[in-house]
Amino acid sequence: MSDPKKPDIKEIPVKAGIKSRTVQVDYLARVEGEGALYIEIDGQEVKDVKLKIFEPPRFFEAFMRGRHFLEAPDITSRICGICPIAYQMSAVSAMEQALGVNIPEEIQIFRRLLYCGEWIESHALHVYMLHAPDLLGLDDAIQMSKVHPEIVKDGLFLKKSGNQIVQVIGGREVHPINIRVGGFYKWPSVNDLQKLKNQLLQARDKALQAIAWLGQFEYPDFNKSYEFVSLSHPDEYPMARGKIISNKGLDISVSEFDHHIEEFQVPHSNALHAKLKNRENYFLGPMARYNLNREKLSKITLQAADSIHFEPHCTNPFRSIIVRSLEILYAFDEAIRILEIFKPIQHPFVEVKPKKAIGYGITEAPRGSLYHRYHIDEQGVIQDAKIVPPTSQNQYTIEKDLKEFVEKNFHLPQEKLIWLCEQAIRNYDPCISCATHFLKLHLHHAS
Repeated sequence: MSDPKKPDIKEIPVKAGIKSRTVQVDYLARVEGEGALYIEIDGQEVKDVKLKIFEPPRFFEAFMRGRHFLEAPDITSRICGICPIAYQMSAVSAMEQALGVNIPEEIQIFRRLLYCGEWIESHALHVYMLHAPDLLGLDDAIQMSKVHPEIVKDGLFLKKSGNQIVQVIGGREVHPINIRVGGFYKWPSVNDLQKLKNQLLQARDKALQAIAWLGQFEYPDFNKSYEFVSLSHPDEYPMARGKIISNKGLDISVSEFDHHIEEFQVPHSNALHAKLKNRENYFLGPMARYNLNREKLSKITLQAADSIHFEPHCTNPFRSIIVRSLEILYAFDEAIRILEIFKPIQHPFVEVKPKKAIGYGITEAPRGSLYHRYHIDEQGVIQDAKIVPPTSQNQYTIEKDLKEFVEKNFHLPQEKLIWLCEQAIRNYDPCISCATHFLKLHLHHAS
């Protein structure tokens, strides 16, 4: 049996003096989902780059039709086991917007606490288990655990702390059951919240250490002039509310999403691409949030960024791992702040009555803005649903970046180029299952 970590190189003669070479990596590890990367090089020119998403579509939008609007959070959370809260929060935001529900601030802030947990567990998984081995020249986290066991232990502790937030607030660690349209089914006990706070204080210190550690590495030079897009809120670093902005003039309400962003199909992918109308591709996620909302990060987070001389505007996706570590620290600090000020009101939810309406919701999943739109009838039955995940929106940008990156580096030895391409894909922390891990890479030289 061949080693899945080693490329299977085949040279196929085409005609005298010319060889076509295909390099296939059957298991490109440390990403979430199933897909392939295809690169074609003709002489000195990169002719084509395709990010092939072949994981079968799961038709969740179709599943939603005919279901009651109160079922939306629980059904959509099954789209992803890593970021179920994002799907729940975007669903409830859309339903509450459609039905004109005024959610008390106490419920909103408690939702923010829950979102902190998801950011922590998702970012910690990416930073420590998926991305960090690249920085150390290692194949995977298993190998890293033998060479740097303390780093892996810290990563697992941070992820466990994020999971604990989700369990206490959401009812269980995966696919939480305490979220509903209008709020929560019940408040956690005071004792559970106090235990949670004690754990988060310890975890915050480890998150600080992670930033110092990541700041010591050198990263490939690959700066781009992106159009960053994220939510923005006047009073808080964006998670679950705000308007949509970009660094190139976009400034719209959530309900205007479809007027400015269009999806389109490409033959090689089961996930739709997306672009800004009349402006091409854009970039979502931690780097977008950081570049557009940096001043709203907490004091301890900004101090940590300054301590490693991290730039206030980061345009290099290879340095996105540092941005994720900053968001981990911020999420811990924000969760502690909320636990210190939170006072539950009598009822954990407000009653919601159905009516015929259209609702729009966007929240900031760990990987970027997640859009939901629902049409419901007078009885509250969903007639139509649209869900646009962040990885689907980023796919066009990833392909463009990979083409440019290969053009700069295709002179490198083949194994080095493959290694860097794999790392480049991981920069975006793609969640392919959401969009529609990478397991196969084909590198084709026409000459």
